[in-house]
Amino acid sequence: MSIARRTLVAAAAALAFAAPLAAQAQAQAQDIKPRLIRFGYGLNENSNQGRAAKLFAEQVQKASGNKMKVRAIGAAALGPDTQMQQALIGGAQEMMVGSTATLVGITKEMALWDTPFLFNNAKEADAVLDGPVGQKVMDKLQEKGLVGLVYWENGFRNLTNSKRPIAKAEDLDGIKLRVMQNNVYLESFKLLGANAVPLPFSELFSALETHTVDGQENPYNTILSSKFYEVQKYVSVTNHVYSPWIVLASKKWWDGLSKDEQKVLLEAARASREFERKDTREEGAKALADLKAKGMQVNEVPVAEVAKMRGKLAQVNEGIAANVGSDLWKETQGALSTLRKQ
Repeated sequence: MSIARRTLVAAAAALAFAAPLAAQAQAQAQDIKPRLIRFGYGLNENSNQGRAAKLFAEQVQKASGNKMKVRAIGAAALGPDTQMQQALIGGAQEMMVGSTATLVGITKEMALWDTPFLFNNAKEADAVLDGPVGQKVMDKLQEKGLVGLVYWENGFRNLTNSKRPIAKAEDLDGIKLRVMQNNVYLESFKLLGANAVPLPFSELFSALETHTVDGQENPYNTILSSKFYEVQKYVSVTNHVYSPWIVLASKKWWDGLSKDEQKVLLEAARASREFERKDTREEGAKALADLKAKGMQVNEVPVAEVAKMRGKLAQVNEGIAANVGSDLWKETQGALSTLRKQ
């Protein structure tokens, strides 16, 4: 056999041997499934939560080269915040976004964000939440089996009622006001003169409709989407509490990820934070305009009256300071003082 012929035969044999190996490698590649991440949230997919969860999922899939896939599951299909938190702690679920208020029973430092009139505006909230204080509070979660990635925005809470505009602190006297089943909210509004009534949110519209309660407090987006304009006449802009949401991961699950995978998730979470805050604020401004168009009377509570309300809540703040720790409280107030001098 000639040298040329022997070369051709050897090449053909090599190709014949390589073909099944290539096919096997391709089949194995197809069998490699992306890491599936269940990301639970409470609102529906058309909400600000839903839109931000969708963006987070897209960012993760793109940055990981399809090696990680987030399945965003809304409408509380995986349970309320408290149930999802426990699922994360146990390692039965990977990720979620929910209220910081529901974490207070797990990590007491989270009560910091329930402080009435803590922030004067969204700029202050962003700076503190994204700065050393916010990180310190998030880091406490790891002791309890959770990893905090970023804070999203629910929004500033404002008052509505069917009796009268709340233009000064005394206007709250005798108003039957529904509040969350949370001791800080109950004590705060009692001190402000309201008859604070704890009720589940699911019962609120009916209670307003039947005048079991006169009013309630929530961000504009919730007031609009819940159609409270049908049973309430007045919106009083108090911005009395800023409500953050927090993106969480299961520590059991997180610790099993590579550093690269953790980086992908953290960067995607930060991108979702910027998107969600902008989206929520734009939606809030539109919601307020819609509430006016639907006939609600809107008044802004003067700064001097807000200061009076804040002064009446000194003992609430003292209780929160004692609960979260004096060092954390002082650091928070110091950060706010610095921001307000700029």
